[in-house]
Amino acid sequence: MEILWFLLAMGLLLAALSPILRRRRGGLRLVAPGSPDAADPADYGFALQEELDIRIPGPDQDLMDALDHVRRTGQWQAASQLLAGTSREGEVRWQRVQAFAGSAALELSQEPGAGAGWLKAWRLEAPKDAGGAQVHAELLAQQMWRRPEGMSEADVRIIAEEARESCNKAALLAPGDPIPYIVELSVARMLHYSEPEYDALWAKIIDRAPQHMGAHLAALNYWCEKWHGSREKADAFTHHAAARAPQGSLLAALPLFALYEHVPDVVLIRSFHQSATVTRAVEGALYAVHTARPDDPMLAHVRHLLILFLVGGERWAEAMDQIRHVDGYVGALPWSADPDPAASYAIYRALAVAGYEANGGSPATLPH
Repeated sequence: MEILWFLLAMGLLLAALSPILRRRRGGLRLVAPGSPDAADPADYGFALQEELDIRIPGPDQDLMDALDHVRRTGQWQAASQLLAGTSREGEVRWQRVQAFAGSAALELSQEPGAGAGWLKAWRLEAPKDAGGAQVHAELLAQQMWRRPEGMSEADVRIIAEEARESCNKAALLAPGDPIPYIVELSVARMLHYSEPEYDALWAKIIDRAPQHMGAHLAALNYWCEKWHGSREKADAFTHHAAARAPQGSLLAALPLFALYEHVPDVVLIRSFHQSATVTRAVEGALYAVHTARPDDPMLAHVRHLLILFLVGGERWAEAMDQIRHVDGYVGALPWSADPDPAASYAIYRALAVAGYEANGGSPATLPH
């Protein structure tokens, strides 16, 4: 992923030589390990790197309880009950379907052919359960993109076709539910849907859930330069959605996600982050965060991406404000695009803490 390589290199250097301290004029410099001047994220009550949860972007105890239960017992009923009690109109159901599918994918990677027995039993014992059908379709989509080393293009296409068929079956079990079509957005990229085909699929989602942030993020990928679109098409898609977003909708943050997907390979930090394009996108995302419902399940996704850009722009206090809301969970972009999401997040968190303290901040001045 093209992620602000200069900043990442700086972060890796600081992580290797840390701790980091504050300097009176507001700059950063390294100090010897153990120095009393060193900035330490633990002083703020932040989670240790090894404690960061890479599965989800924010807390969902009901989901964690169900995941732990199915993995421990091999019984699928807890997952089915949780999804059955989750509204199909909102964002939470989509996140939970992704989490169950991700857990199954992890089990299968650890025990090929033997893992995720609970999902196999779910599909066999309750073939008309809409939740199980959706999790199975999402699992196939995730496996399609994970593609183990040595898997041929023909094998990938077979999985993609199977995933599309699973999406169709899941849609028949719950006609008003947008999730089967959201899963198909990922399949559509792999199967190279034409723009008219993709627009027809998108129309089915918009008819069912016009303000679905997760669906918009999934659809954005198709319009990006690295897939079937361009920077201009991605910008048009996100700006159109942001412009028609109602008050309190996180869709106003979409242009920041399009910007992230098109960050150049090499970034001159100051010129890039001071550009009008970046400033507008960041301010739009901050506005969305400040006006959204505190319990909006997609809020954590926007906060995580804001951390990347706020640290890059040396807006330390604002970055710390986002961190205090999401710390402990790193299952979201930009961290999930890294092979080690926890380490990637920890680097930026350390930079934010160091910059915050370099400009007079302390644990006592950070709101809680």
